[in-house]
Amino acid sequence: MKKMEKHITYLKKQGPCHDAIVYAKGFKTLQETWDACERGDWMLWILGKQSGKPGTKSRKKLVLTACKCARLSLKYVTKGDKRPLKAIQTAEKYAKGIDGVTLQDVRAAADAAYVAAAYAAYAAAAYAAAAAAAYADAADAAAAAAREKTLKKCADIVKKDYPKIRMVK
Repeated sequence: MKKMEKHITYLKKQGPCHDAIVYAKGFKTLQETWDACERGDWMLWILGKQSGKPGTKSRKKLVLTACKCARLSLKYVTKGDKRPLKAIQTAEKYAKGIDGVTLQDVRAAADAAYVAAAYAAYAAAAYAAAAAAAYADAADAAAAAAREKTLKKCADIVKKDYPKIRMVK
């Protein structure tokens, strides 16, 4: 098997989205793909496939990295809503073994944060529907640019914590 195809075969076995495979085909190795990637969500996803079972040291390291990325979104949370921050802090305590926080505690905090995020998304959608059509394209472009910028920042965080990627069986 050619070296260029080896990382694609590996990725396909992990079950990524179509766009990730198309992106990876532009590189000769998994490491080259990793080094160039600006999609922190894709990077966290593959690390999640590789990091082992919940509670392991490798999974807890990944939780801390994901928390750093999640903190990037806090500026979009409704002012005064502390549930997303509490979910992140709870996950960090769990990963660091602080205060006897359990995986169940993390899940409960994440559920509360999810409710807050769902409400924020609903409110944003309602606001967007009320906005004038003339502004829709500009708002969409701004939202896409903000998303791209955040994913790039997340990718930078992931690369700092995981400078090397490997194919794990």
